[in-house]
Amino acid sequence: MTVRHRAASVWRLTRRELRKSWLKYGVLWLGALLVGLAAVQFANWTNDALALFLRWIDGRAWLALLLTPALTAVAAWLTRRWFAGSEGSGIPQVIAALHGPDDPRRVSRLFGWRIIVGKVGVGLLGMLGGLTLGREGPTVHLGASIMYEMRRFYPRVSPRLQRMLLLAGSAAGLSGAFNTPLAGILFAIEELSRSFEVRTNGVLITSIVFSGLVSLALAGNYLYFGQISAPDLFPLAFALPVVIAAVLCGLAGAAFNLALLHQSRWIAPSLQRWRERAPLLWGAALGLLVALVGIGSGGQTWGSGYEQARHLLMNHGAQVSWDYPVLKWLSMVLSYITGLPGGLFSPSLSIGAGFGQWVSQWFGQYPQSALVAICMVGYLAAVTQSPLTAFVIVMEMINGGGLVIPLMATALISSRVAHAFTPPLYEALAMQKYYAPQAAGADPPRH
Repeated sequence: MTVRHRAASVWRLTRRELRKSWLKYGVLWLGALLVGLAAVQFANWTNDALALFLRWIDGRAWLALLLTPALTAVAAWLTRRWFAGSEGSGIPQVIAALHGPDDPRRVSRLFGWRIIVGKVGVGLLGMLGGLTLGREGPTVHLGASIMYEMRRFYPRVSPRLQRMLLLAGSAAGLSGAFNTPLAGILFAIEELSRSFEVRTNGVLITSIVFSGLVSLALAGNYLYFGQISAPDLFPLAFALPVVIAAVLCGLAGAAFNLALLHQSRWIAPSLQRWRERAPLLWGAALGLLVALVGIGSGGQTWGSGYEQARHLLMNHGAQVSWDYPVLKWLSMVLSYITGLPGGLFSPSLSIGAGFGQWVSQWFGQYPQSALVAICMVGYLAAVTQSPLTAFVIVMEMINGGGLVIPLMATALISSRVAHAFTPPLYEALAMQKYYAPQAAGADPPRH
């Protein structure tokens, strides 16, 4: 064999190995980097949108009665007309794609560039209107959609590869949104995959690591809510407020799930028909109600509730009013049933923080930050019924290592209390909206 032939053979072998490495590692790494970049940028945009809304209505709260209905109406119409599949948090869509009945068209309807545009663009419109919507669930949907688009680099796409991409993108999205890599892994196992696949865990963890590196490089090594001040040891009597907080948050979370899952029971049939025929008017009416709640609360219920939760958790600055968790709960229900893209994580944590203020007033001998953190875990666990994910998310966001046992106990109790009344929210929404054609608002099956 001549030197030229040997060089050609080496080059062909090198190209083949590089291509194999690109398909095995490079595509996933690139996708994870893009997910991390999208998570950080989307977080910046949502913060800017709410800040702009608050500037608009500063000193003239009445303006919200015009802005919120108008923006909600436009966003609701856009979602229905052009971006169907981008509504809600996006986690039910991921669950439907991973566990729903075989439907080759479902994944293409729920993921891809159209969904990315709708999730970001229409979601920002809702947040610009001050609706009680979070960005973390939508970031999960963004991550899954970005990874789904990476399938174009593969010569053949099997159902297993597609599932792996969606799972990795979802976990990377949650990790990038909260800067909580361990929670991203648990979220993928507990909420999305419901099992741990040995052949998938390397891809999953690698995606989370790369997404986290981008978040770390662009946003810095930060705690989502900051470092709380709480003792490492609590007396045995601390079990009483833990149990009370867990039951309270479990019942409140169950009430929220029931309100979303059984809309046909509390929304009049005439209003349901109106929602289908006139999405613009439906969105405007709900936006007006959200605006009235926001004005009635003194502006405390606008947006995701991050600042209110942070003030309560850090126990500094003005505290929220006693009715804050109830009004925030109501604003969250109204915002979610608009059908706009928007998540539940941050608003749920904020509602839980409001309940934590209640419990801290009942048990003033214990640090408020500890009781607020416990209620944040309790309400989130009740809504999602994923106790490990809720516990780890909050623990990582506040660096609450000293509260491991109380947080874990609260998450387990709250999720069991909620489960006595309602199925897991995301799974039930997936079955209700995406498994089979059903009327919007139909009651989901119990399981």
